Amino acid sequence: MEPSATPKEVFTDPVCLMNVFPGKSAYLYIYQKRTYYFCAQSCCDEFASNPARYLDAKPPKKKGIWGRYLERLNKVTGGKSMKCH
Repeated sequence: MEPSATPKEVFTDPVCLMNVFPGKSAYLYIYQKRTYYFCAQSCCDEFASNPARYLDAKPPKKKGIWGRYLERLNKVTGGKSMKCH
């Protein structure tokens, strides 16, 4: 049985947003003195072609009534869950 990784040992592939374990991944790229880990060579190549595209990307804006409601709720509560008592 493999030992489970601690949260510090898990990274997110900036291209496909998969979890990557550095000990198991042979694909890495160093950009501006920071190491990025990838799940596959194709993700590494895509990142290497234009790193700013993946690092400066903002999360997609939620659409619809429910998305706007959640954005306003997070803004008001500071992202904390509401308490009824």
